[in-house]
Amino acid sequence: MKIKQLSIFLQNKMGSLAKPLEVLTVADVNIRAMCMADTSEFGILRLVVDDPIKGKEALEENNFLVKLTDIIGVEMNDVPGGLTSVLDVIKDNLIDLEYLYAFSHNKEDKAILLLHAEDIDNLIDVLSKNNIPIVSAEEVYTL
Repeated sequence: MKIKQLSIFLQNKMGSLAKPLEVLTVADVNIRAMCMADTSEFGILRLVVDDPIKGKEALEENNFLVKLTDIIGVEMNDVPGGLTSVLDVIKDNLIDLEYLYAFSHNKEDKAILLLHAEDIDNLIDVLSKNNIPIVSAEEVYTL
């Protein structure tokens, strides 16, 4: 159920995003989803890729600071209110999300929401008990 996400720490300057993406291209690692957060001095590039171990190794060989983090993916309706229905369950169960991002996929009218919380196992338990479909890592990696 848990998806391995790459978190890459980058300087916040022009062109810093290009190099890690070039490294992944050369390593033949495909990006499935990405999110970029920044401050005035640095950024965190979060990626879900088709082969997280291979991607991490390639980036580290090119002197990037990379962390593997467990996140989960849930399937939600890709309609107005689809995200809200998932977030309401999380809020009602007093779960504090650290971050989230989403992407559409090949199932009609569905999207995948990627989530991270301090207690991932509790998040999985709450979502499962509320009939929110958890997406397998393999499904995300092979979309």
